[in-house]
Amino acid sequence: MVVKRAQNKIAENNLIATPVFVDGSALVIPTLSVLQADGSLTKGAKAPEISQQLAQKIYSDMVYTRILDERMVGAQRQGRLSFYLTCTGEEASVAGTIAAFKADDMVMGQYREQVALRFRGFSTEQFMNQLFSNSKDLGKGRQMPVHYGSRELHFMTIRSPLATQIPQAAGYAYGQKLAGNDACTLCYFGDGAASEGDFHAGLNMASVLKSPVVFVARNNGYAISTPSSEQFAGDGIAPRGVAYGIKTIRVDGNDILAVYAAAIEARKIAVEQQQPVLIETMSYRLGAHSTSDDPSGYRSPEEEEKWRQKDPINRMKNWLIKQQWWDESRDEDLQKGFRSEILAELKLAEKRPKPPLDDLITDVYKIPPAHLTEQFESLKKHVAKYPDSYRMHGEG
Repeated sequence: MVVKRAQNKIAENNLIATPVFVDGSALVIPTLSVLQADGSLTKGAKAPEISQQLAQKIYSDMVYTRILDERMVGAQRQGRLSFYLTCTGEEASVAGTIAAFKADDMVMGQYREQVALRFRGFSTEQFMNQLFSNSKDLGKGRQMPVHYGSRELHFMTIRSPLATQIPQAAGYAYGQKLAGNDACTLCYFGDGAASEGDFHAGLNMASVLKSPVVFVARNNGYAISTPSSEQFAGDGIAPRGVAYGIKTIRVDGNDILAVYAAAIEARKIAVEQQQPVLIETMSYRLGAHSTSDDPSGYRSPEEEEKWRQKDPINRMKNWLIKQQWWDESRDEDLQKGFRSEILAELKLAEKRPKPPLDDLITDVYKIPPAHLTEQFESLKKHVAKYPDSYRMHGEG
């Protein structure tokens, strides 16, 4: 009945006498831009309030993530790691948003949000333990590399299927609302995930239930090898938020100040007004989709170079130097320190034993069902029959 009245009200307020068809040109969503490539502010723009300490932490975490990505891609190429996904080129989209949220806000990521974990305190050792699936991995070795998760840091475990976290985020945030928590949920995904059905289900659910969730769509131009132009004909992802009745903003995803400014306001809306928000960050995936991908087959070096000129890390460094909060010497020391730390922890992690085989079915059911127990016993017999093919717990 309530829905019917609302529908009638909409119709009564928008009566027309002749047929008029509306297309995408009726809605033009601008892009928020604050910081230029040389570190100066865009004409008429004002930088958000941010302390020197926070700005330096954000920059440091972005640099760390870039070096982590470079090192781990190298490790995969050397055969030391099975798989990896980078955040390269999209660091500001993640760092600028996570910095605006509170420590007890839930984060649901896709698989390029390493910098969000780093910001909240995930250590290099923890990164390496997960990537090498060893006995100290918080996930007990049961996930693919880069599928991080941390209960302590309120970071929901990453899952491979695209967009599943979007309706989950809408539901989790609704639970936060019912509990009366002064918190919200932050949900990341890419433009490829926005082409999945779960995107539409999740946004509609959040809109109808007024869930305090902030959706961050990282529009990096490609869903693996499929360019945005072949994914959708509309004006990006932002108009979809408006269509679902969600407050929406589009920002330059390589502009740390624009992203941070938008995220501050987005969280305020989500928590104080108890409703969802959509942020579309316009960026570019400078690296391959994953270590299983070769982007040279579907995009040109000229295209990549164009975006390298807009590198979010260089842009922020230039701004910090103009603020006299940073210098090149300090930058060199920072990078050198991170490279040494990451390499040292990598060497330690790859030598740690694998988790005990019994960990495979713990924490799944309170009491493992008969069919799972039967499968597990079959697995143990198989491993015992071919011991030379498996590296067991306790073995170097």
